[in-house]
Amino acid sequence: MSKIDSAKSLPLIKHREIVARSRLFKVEQLDLEFSNGAERQFERMAGGNRGAVMIVPMLDDATMVMIREYAAGTHSYQLGFPKGLIDPGETAIEAANRELQEEAGYASNDLHIIHTVSMAPTFFNAEMTIVVARDLYPSSLEGDEPEPLEVLNWPLSQADELLAREDFTEARCVAALFLAQKWLKER
Repeated sequence: MSKIDSAKSLPLIKHREIVARSRLFKVEQLDLEFSNGAERQFERMAGGNRGAVMIVPMLDDATMVMIREYAAGTHSYQLGFPKGLIDPGETAIEAANRELQEEAGYASNDLHIIHTVSMAPTFFNAEMTIVVARDLYPSSLEGDEPEPLEVLNWPLSQADELLAREDFTEARCVAALFLAQKWLKER
């Protein structure tokens, strides 16, 4: 096994510019020079990186709360955990409690950040904070979803069955499931 060089210097950004933009995204081109003299152009999604949250809500010690919502990228309905962007001025915990109320109809008295994951860091500067929510109580806020989300209770003991489903495919949800299982087991 080779040693990881954490002191390696980052490539020099010689030039950057926005080369495409849509209502939701900006694509930035970077002209880079690496420490060995190699030069390359990279493209990445540019953004403010205000962060996002994904919540693993626990109705009780054995039952997760999940949602089914439309996923435009795959033109399908996907089963997953409540999630959303962190609004300006919000902490990750505040955003998690808000999104939980908007998407699942619950609030929590006991929220814990368990990990932060990134999505395709080669192309995106986007982090998602995974939060476990316990001590839930009914509470709803109006969200921005175009239709009501289906809310389902799923036994934690049936995680293998969940992983086998064709509508539970988002990698961040799979990671959140494993991280939450580990965190809950250690408590």
